[in-house]
Amino acid sequence: MSDPLAHEPFAWSRAGSGVQISYDGRPVTMLRGAAADKAIDRLAHAEPAEIQQALARLTGNFKKGNERVGKTLGRP
Repeated sequence: MSDPLAHEPFAWSRAGSGVQISYDGRPVTMLRGAAADKAIDRLAHAEPAEIQQALARLTGNFKKGNERVGKTLGRP
């Protein structure tokens, strides 16, 4: 199974006093205040794979790798 974050779909940038997080070029969320400061500190010196994981978790609506795969409903 391939890593869904291998092609680095997430990006982040400073936007005024906050941090904007994008997924495949589309804005997903905006962090402000203490959350933005914490995110900047965390992302500034991280490796690319760590950045992708952190951004996925910060958005809160993306797979984290622990989801179960559904079974087919076939009977013998």
